[in-house]
Amino acid sequence: MTQKIALVTGANRGLGLEISKQLAALGITVLMGARTLSSAEEAAKQLSAKGFDAVGVQLEVTSKEDIAALAEWIERRYGKLDILINNAGIAVRSSGGNLDAFRQTFEVNTFAPFLLTESLLPLLLKSEAGRIVNQSSAIGSITLMHTNETVRRLGDPAYAASKAALNMLTAYWAQKLESTPLKVNSTHPGLVQTDMGGANAEIPVEEGAKTAVALAVVDADGPSGEFFYMGQTLPW
Repeated sequence: MTQKIALVTGANRGLGLEISKQLAALGITVLMGARTLSSAEEAAKQLSAKGFDAVGVQLEVTSKEDIAALAEWIERRYGKLDILINNAGIAVRSSGGNLDAFRQTFEVNTFAPFLLTESLLPLLLKSEAGRIVNQSSAIGSITLMHTNETVRRLGDPAYAASKAALNMLTAYWAQKLESTPLKVNSTHPGLVQTDMGGANAEIPVEEGAKTAVALAVVDADGPSGEFFYMGQTLPW
């Protein structure tokens, strides 16, 4: 079995950092993407100090140039990519007609995963068991927006719509790639103790990362084109 290579976006802190740690603990080489090379390398050093195989890579997810350069570098160095975790995301309040915040949220939460995934698909298809995990949110569930009080209370229009659109990309890629070994799923991490979730959030970051990690290494007979939280399927 060849060494597995994973790319995690937004990997220098919070969920991205914890996902990277858990993947590395499974013996996977983790490419840790961050907006600046220095912050990516600093995060990778934390894992390397524990004996894990981690490499910091510059990836401003909204930069076409960064995406193109990284895809070329991965091709040259590894020749394939086994796991892509689209983790980077933002939550900017857009209620009250803040169109700039709406655009910014979609740029990071939806457009960036779209371009990055499309750019890396040739490398993912070279893997024997490629996996794509899109870090979504229950707030992006249209069903739960109608039925779940917490989702209704916390939902911001831009964040909710951007995650709903990301879920559609999950469904689209899953059906497009259904004849290949590649699997694509969305995950809801829960309200996690990160910079975004806040220190009083109910779920430790170690728990919040587990769903994404499980989907990143799901077996060949595992799901594709679905939305998960802690092993449970969520409605679109």
